[in-house]
Amino acid sequence: MSYDGFKSSIAALRVAPAAAPTKDAAQATSTRPISPPESDASSVDGTLALANDDKARYVEDWDGNLRFAPIKEAHVSRAMTKRHGEDLYNTAVSDIVIVGAGSAGLSAAYVLAKARPELKVTIIEAGVAPGGGAWVGGQLMSSMCVRKPAHLFLDELDVPYDDEGDMVVVKHAALFTSTILSKVLRFPNVKLFNATAVEDLITRPDPLAKTPGTVRIAGVVTNFTLVTLSHGLQSCMDPQTITAPIVMSFCGHDGPFGAFSVKRLVATGLLEKLGNMRTLDMRSAEDYIVNQTREVFPGLITGGMELSEIDGASRMGATFGAMLLSGKKAALEALKLYDAVEIEDGEIIGYKSGDKKLAA
Repeated sequence: MSYDGFKSSIAALRVAPAAAPTKDAAQATSTRPISPPESDASSVDGTLALANDDKARYVEDWDGNLRFAPIKEAHVSRAMTKRHGEDLYNTAVSDIVIVGAGSAGLSAAYVLAKARPELKVTIIEAGVAPGGGAWVGGQLMSSMCVRKPAHLFLDELDVPYDDEGDMVVVKHAALFTSTILSKVLRFPNVKLFNATAVEDLITRPDPLAKTPGTVRIAGVVTNFTLVTLSHGLQSCMDPQTITAPIVMSFCGHDGPFGAFSVKRLVATGLLEKLGNMRTLDMRSAEDYIVNQTREVFPGLITGGMELSEIDGASRMGATFGAMLLSGKKAALEALKLYDAVEIEDGEIIGYKSGDKKLAA
């Protein structure tokens, strides 16, 4: 019995019945080049390369004689696993964790990393491609509309635009996203884990609280996104953790991974209920989202469209200024909190110098 459901291209090739070769196919096969093409040993083990001359180990030639430097598969595996292991080790205790690498999350990361290069900023993104919905504008069209004064942030990033009075238009949303992503990833104090989902939040008793028994967010629980999506198929696929005194969440409005952090607060009884995002009102929504970006629960700062889910605010549609400036506002709030507290091994232990509240 054949299976007609969804199959990946590789799976389809493995299970599809072999088709009888036609005369044309046989002729085409006979003229195809050998795969992989023949190669002299120097492209594998470097026997013809000079040990102290890098240029002798590769050839850049566009007339059919290009040759890459020698390689072995183990070199690639070790290079990747060594760095990934070091990244996991070094970020197990971070200064700030950002959940969601959309336009708001990346904007927050940029402001934080630029202002405070000594802080370790770790970004967790469930998708393979960071950027959230900011690769296209409204209804999958290319251009990105940004209301002033958010154009000042574009100026800082050196993203060009057309000025249309009260708003500016970037010719393609991907120009903004690729620019800010490349700038964020160049900061040595930033690490992005994409294809990685936050499955839960870490809580600790809150040393800043006046009420006994109060907890605060103290980090995140992570897993590979594919593992997270497969929990119903397999058991005991335990996660990893990242400890941090401040978590910032920009998971967007409700969806597969949307509004995760605030939904988790409701599911665990730490928050009574969500306000649920309201209908579109472009005129009021952007001001509200930026002005209300804040610490919504001890240790958790939320902005962007995730904030609309907790507050019951309107959506703004295809105008992106609030996403950029909500990220910036969240970064400023995070630095205010970070500078007011005493931190030991990634956990808040009290206010600095006996301070009882954050600076205004």
